[in-house]
Amino acid sequence: MGKNWYANLGVVLFFVFGALLLQQLWTSAQQTDVVPYSEYYKLLVDDKISEVEISDQYVRAKLKEPLKDGRKEVVSVRVDPNVAQELETAKVKFSGVAEQGWFTTLLSWVVPTAIFFFIWSLFARRTGGGIGSLMSVGQSKARVFAEKDTKTGFADVAGVDEAKEELQEIVAFLKDPVTHMRLGARMPKGILLVGPPGTGKTLLARAVAGEAGVPFFSINGSEFVEMFVGVGAARVRDLFAQARSSAPCIIFIDELDALGRARGLSGFTGGGDEKEQTLNQLLSELDGFDPTIGVVLLAATNRPEVLDPALLRAGRFDRQISVDRPDKNGRAAILKVHLRKITLSPDADAGQIAALTPGFSGADLANLVNEAAMLATRRQAQSVSLDDFTAAVERVIAGPEKRKRLINPEERRIVAFHEMGHAIVAMALPKMDPIKKVSIIPRGMGALGYTMQMPTEDRYLMTRSELLDRITVLLGGRAAEVRVFKEPTTGAADDLQRATEMARSMVSRFGMEPELGQATYSAERPRYLDAPGMVPQQPLASEQTNAQIDAAVRALVQKAFERATNILTNCATIHDETAVRLLEKETFSEADLAPIRDAVRARASFTS
Repeated sequence: MGKNWYANLGVVLFFVFGALLLQQLWTSAQQTDVVPYSEYYKLLVDDKISEVEISDQYVRAKLKEPLKDGRKEVVSVRVDPNVAQELETAKVKFSGVAEQGWFTTLLSWVVPTAIFFFIWSLFARRTGGGIGSLMSVGQSKARVFAEKDTKTGFADVAGVDEAKEELQEIVAFLKDPVTHMRLGARMPKGILLVGPPGTGKTLLARAVAGEAGVPFFSINGSEFVEMFVGVGAARVRDLFAQARSSAPCIIFIDELDALGRARGLSGFTGGGDEKEQTLNQLLSELDGFDPTIGVVLLAATNRPEVLDPALLRAGRFDRQISVDRPDKNGRAAILKVHLRKITLSPDADAGQIAALTPGFSGADLANLVNEAAMLATRRQAQSVSLDDFTAAVERVIAGPEKRKRLINPEERRIVAFHEMGHAIVAMALPKMDPIKKVSIIPRGMGALGYTMQMPTEDRYLMTRSELLDRITVLLGGRAAEVRVFKEPTTGAADDLQRATEMARSMVSRFGMEPELGQATYSAERPRYLDAPGMVPQQPLASEQTNAQIDAAVRALVQKAFERATNILTNCATIHDETAVRLLEKETFSEADLAPIRDAVRARASFTS
């Protein structure tokens, strides 16, 4: 709180100092450069004045000839003529003094202050503030959508049928609360939508408001917190006050983790106290409002692990709804919604495209449809074909093609053998996903080539043998380099990292190593943002056990490498011939790969 207090004091002092400075400048500007009345009187006596303008306080005299300093007129404050004659007779230098009226004094303060406010407002508006934001600093920034503005409905949401069913209850409560409360049930106070980014949490919230036909208050969690202490709590109070006056309605807080982070996680950073005050006010509002008035709080987050436990208890967020990445049927349903907006070729349908996009979220699919339409437009086609979607998938996954990137012939040869190494090892293992495409055209930032595998169905469980097969395929490129060129290159760096991580998970998380038993030795990472370093990993094993884990990981990776080497050695002729053909053709399609797959599988005895 101390730092915020000093910041506020600094703003006030700056404002006061600026106003005083402008007032002083205004007063100085209003002062006229006058001469003593005695000087004016002498000029008058010497017949050097041609014309005189007289006001209540001043005398402005125009001279017949300019003075030595170039002045053509003089201004002096009026003095009573009788007094002037007496002073002139006494040879005393004299001048008048003009007293400022109350209006001039008031103007000297108002005008500089107004100018200061205008300049400050102009500067603040460029940074997102302004006079209006200062006056409304404690007011909620929620965007309010009236019933007629929320045109989204459940028909616009696909691929999350379970989540829609859960939310339809809320719509029924809002439409007819009396019927649904006749047995004593109450509407949930808060509903938390949890899921990875891009899965449609915000769209679902808008659909609930659209279906219920009630006002929709939408705000981001980060918009509650400002530099001024107490602003976040004031905005929470104002938001709920507005909602009560507009009931029945829906409040939607996106990115709740920005507001509801567990207390104590902020450490010693400034602003931690302010965030906790805002969270405390939210908890108080959730406890205080009556669900029977028809106010529903919806919130969305992709980081539920950092939310404060007090926020998630029953009576606040009563219901948590998982909005996960869609399966194949869900992806097909989402694609049907987005495919309405484009001209689709007869050779493409949502089911085929869904099979190309395992792991894609709703936002990814929307982007994919747009990319495919742009590719079709670029080649001046009349409709968007399946090939456009295939090219768009490659572009989304691997990045755009870099055909103009110059690669020397030796490196192209290494890349060709490397990629065919992946492909042949995958073809030799019957449980692996089929190879759809192999290319040595550079893509993205650093990919010199790629091998595209597409699963035939969504998988949620994997056996030990399947994981070993995947590690073997990852090491197929390195095994090909060693077999043909007798030494490894840096091209397999990403493959090695993924293979090692998979092997370590087998040993330390999945309990798949007999020597270490059915135990886990590492903490699971966050489910929705699986990024290293997000949560500190606490050591769960002793130094001796960690040494065993490292040895087991090395053994698994080495076993997979030797297995890949054996497959490529036994398929050496096929490997060499197909790599040479790939150098000439640059890309193998699924049709080109079919005879290669048959030739590899004909040697099935060598794949074990």
